[in-house]
Amino acid sequence: MTSYATTARADLSELRRLKSLLPPELKSWVTIEASTAVNPPLITSEEIGRDEVEIQVDLAKWDQLALDQRNLLFWHEVGRIQNDTIPRDGWEMAALAIGLGGAVGELWVQDGLLLMLALVLCSVSGWRLYQRNNPEKTLREAIEADEKAISLATRFGYTLPNAYKSLGSALKVMIEQSPKKKQRRRYESRLDSLKKSAAKAKEQIKANRLEL
Repeated sequence: MTSYATTARADLSELRRLKSLLPPELKSWVTIEASTAVNPPLITSEEIGRDEVEIQVDLAKWDQLALDQRNLLFWHEVGRIQNDTIPRDGWEMAALAIGLGGAVGELWVQDGLLLMLALVLCSVSGWRLYQRNNPEKTLREAIEADEKAISLATRFGYTLPNAYKSLGSALKVMIEQSPKKKQRRRYESRLDSLKKSAAKAKEQIKANRLEL
């Protein structure tokens, strides 16, 4: 009982700490909660209202990371919110289901016009789903959120080299812990992009020193 209470207090303390890492402009409409799903992702975000976003954290896995790694992964998620690239429940899945159901029904009753309309609905909703889940698009959005995380880290007192180092080490952990090859490749691509960005930033710092 004592161990459970201690864990609960530690979890609540971590959620409060993460809340303090939100930029002031997000604190009124972004909430942070422990994930209650079965085998959830380490950290994710979703809209829970018209003007409210919830960041969900799997605290059991989260606690295994170093503090700086946690901070940068959290700011990555914040960056996705700021870039307006978090997943949304759109009309596409419902439209696709209606279209498929309508197509099957019209094949049965042999109404050509309604069948055509059902197929058009399937095509439009299917294309929209493909665009939303396009691997290149989602990777680009993740890399942009990584850059945002670096910027946020410096805003909260990190030096630029330490921000890159912390996010890079976090991505390495994610690569090692990801059971799916596709997911690992995505983290590897993010890490490669981060290394290139860090190299450019280092060169820029050197150039600025030379100018001084």
